Amino acid sequence: MAEGLLDVLDAEERRLVLAAARRRSFGRREVLFHRGDPGEAVHFVTSGSVAVYVVGRAGSTVIFDVFGPGEAVGEMALIEAGERTATAMALEPTETLSLRRAQFEELRGRHPPIDRVLVSILAARVRRQNADLMEAYFGSAQRRVLRRLLMVAERMPETGDGRAIRLTQEDVAALAGTTRPTANRVLRELERDGIVRLGRGTIVVTDVVHLARKVGDRPD
Repeated sequence: MAEGLLDVLDAEERRLVLAAARRRSFGRREVLFHRGDPGEAVHFVTSGSVAVYVVGRAGSTVIFDVFGPGEAVGEMALIEAGERTATAMALEPTETLSLRRAQFEELRGRHPPIDRVLVSILAARVRRQNADLMEAYFGSAQRRVLRRLLMVAERMPETGDGRAIRLTQEDVAALAGTTRPTANRVLRELERDGIVRLGRGTIVVTDVVHLARKVGDRPD
């Protein structure tokens, strides 16, 4: 089971949350919610991957993060009513468990320990934001590409030929906050080293251990 954030609950509490949630399926590049939509539900990713991004006034895309199985997308909807501040899109066929704020509030009222889910979600959010902040201050563009690629690869399931990431080179550049030529140069270097295999709309990381070493060896 891929609902990792629910592991803080006991079996009965987890059963109640799962019973209240609705299973949703999304196709590749299908939007879960748009920026500006009412924030009414959180999505627990059970399979696939989801990118969260905004499009700037000049049309450039900034990808904040990519979420995989066991992670939550749109978690602020459980805390307050308001508009979505970013768009969430499935990078590949994806399934989620969608839990509405009203349902969560009802469960919390009847079973207060379920609050632990909210603490778990927010702790994960803070950890991601702290890591992103350190990376933005101290990481070169090249290192950001490597770190972001490793971050996403570690969330993807291992298959016989590696970990497939449904991102284009433009997506990687947006995720790392750099230009496409920079992302392309780093990815081509990794391909020459046999660490990744580049395809149309897909990057297969064939050697996660070697990629992690690259990240550690890169100077800031």
